Amino acid sequence: MDTSLDEFLDVENELNQRWPETKLEPSLDRIKALAHVLGDPQTSYPVVQLTGTNGKTSTSRMVDALFTRIGLRTGRYTSPHLQLATERISLDNQPISPERYVEVFRDIEPYVAMVDTRSEIRMSKFEVLTGMAYAAFADAPVDVAVVEVGMGGTWDATSIADARIAVLTPISIDHTEYLGTRVEDIAAEKAGIIKPGSVAVVGEQSPEAMRVVLERVAEVDAMVARFGSEFGVVSRSVAVGGQLVTLQGLGGVYEDIFLPLHGEHQAANAALALAAVEAFFGAGADRQLDVEAIREGFASVISPGRLERVRSAPNVFVDAAHNPHGAAALAKALETEFGFRKLVAVVAVMSDKDAEGILSALEPVVSELVITTNSSPRAMDPDVLAGLAVGIFGEDRFEVRPRLVDAIDEAIHLTEDELSGGGVIVTGSVVTAGEARALFGKEPA
Repeated sequence: MDTSLDEFLDVENELNQRWPETKLEPSLDRIKALAHVLGDPQTSYPVVQLTGTNGKTSTSRMVDALFTRIGLRTGRYTSPHLQLATERISLDNQPISPERYVEVFRDIEPYVAMVDTRSEIRMSKFEVLTGMAYAAFADAPVDVAVVEVGMGGTWDATSIADARIAVLTPISIDHTEYLGTRVEDIAAEKAGIIKPGSVAVVGEQSPEAMRVVLERVAEVDAMVARFGSEFGVVSRSVAVGGQLVTLQGLGGVYEDIFLPLHGEHQAANAALALAAVEAFFGAGADRQLDVEAIREGFASVISPGRLERVRSAPNVFVDAAHNPHGAAALAKALETEFGFRKLVAVVAVMSDKDAEGILSALEPVVSELVITTNSSPRAMDPDVLAGLAVGIFGEDRFEVRPRLVDAIDEAIHLTEDELSGGGVIVTGSVVTAGEARALFGKEPA
């Protein structure tokens, strides 16, 4: 085995001894302590920070692509990863190498150990990764960092940065054990990324969430741009490999933009990304960004595991939807943009997610269901998931295959009689999407 890969796996093993992202003690004390001994790297470049329930990673990738095309050197920090942890930390719109990942970890490792000895609770894996990202960006150095929260907002480790632009994608129910069971509570936590004097770029929200967000904007004297008011989607039409959109930006209308991603939700994410980049450059009614650069930036966007085609004949797609809101957006895109005569869903979910809500969102567009699991220790037992499926799909519209590879093979088999009219969607969690990508030979991106 490659020595550098050995070292990378060693680092991953060390990090995996720490608390995972699903276990946390809400506090910024540890990450602030680490950043302080590292010289507060997060203060050496402007930050665009993103939170929300769904769409964060796709929107982050769009923002990164636009900045890159305009000519800025970028750092991007997203989570979780689909296949390889290096995906989380990108420079110049590309994941860092395993070698660089190891270097950055070894550079900050003594300081992590110092913080560990001074705290009752050791730093979590996410906190260490956040420190690695901020240090790598400062070392590059980058012109701007695009940073996605791990969970929530106010006490998320990424929030030690004083973001100039705060982006809020649609907010709905998720991570209730930490964020609360009411949309208002979740919105309050996420709105914490809006800092004094910043610009809040806010995606489409429920009235309850929007009220909370606007209260935070007023509280810290921030400026605000809202989807459907200051920016939005003027029109969209399905195109080969994606969609053609016209966007209303802060600086005017941007026409004939090809977005190589599917779904109305991705068009909304594009409008959000455009407004965030415009806000960063101070674009407004009298100043529009270069339209051709914006077109080229959007045309270059990739978002792995987001309604991503991994095979043709039959068409097999992979999507990381892991909550009812995401599954509903996926279902709508499948129904409106693809003319499947028969669609088979392969679903594996995490035990702490609203599996019933996910299945209910998918049911109207899915002909048959193949229930399975993934390699995560948090994965829901297929038999438990099957018990939930009975009341939604009935007993005759689903099968159980405990191994993901067998489930995908069965789904493909179930569509073979449809020739060009059959399709397969593999979904239910980020882990499921990542493992499916690997089965089809897709490289981490």
